[in-house]
Amino acid sequence: MPPDATDTKRRILAAARAEFAQYGLAGARVDRIAETGQANKRSIYVHFGSKNDLFDRVVTSALTDMAESVPFTAEDLPAYAGALFDYLIARPEVLRLTTWAGLERAEASPNEVYAYEPKVTVLTEFFGEMAVDVLALLLGQVTAWQSASAALRAHAPDDPWSASRIQQHRALLITSVEALVGAAK
Repeated sequence: MPPDATDTKRRILAAARAEFAQYGLAGARVDRIAETGQANKRSIYVHFGSKNDLFDRVVTSALTDMAESVPFTAEDLPAYAGALFDYLIARPEVLRLTTWAGLERAEASPNEVYAYEPKVTVLTEFFGEMAVDVLALLLGQVTAWQSASAALRAHAPDDPWSASRIQQHRALLITSVEALVGAAK
């Protein structure tokens, strides 16, 4: 009976997630993933295929984990925005992964496209042809603080990453999404 590769795969995926979040697809190195994951490069290719395939798997996994942890509530988009904001503040690597995917890929993977399909379908019931716009604006607002330049955040009256500052931003986010929902109806 061959040895169980479950732990090896878990270590590789954890190492790949950190590597891709830090360096993106182009900058990531399989040898660093192997070293950090305590595996050899061959086992990475055997279990996950090419570096591109591994990147897609990591991004898809991050999106799946996020969707499971933050259930989409079309009936209460402000609460969804707040919960998603909290999730991304606690797991900044997820936003970095999806940003890298957008920067380094001309087109989204089928799994990434599929991840949005149920949300767009439900939002279409509420907003008609504006569903995609509403979701894009909501996601832009959710990620605005993390995506703002360090130069802009430097103008915050206190530490831009302090708990009180994050809560102030979150409250403003929720108010902003309430306005978005009202304007889109």
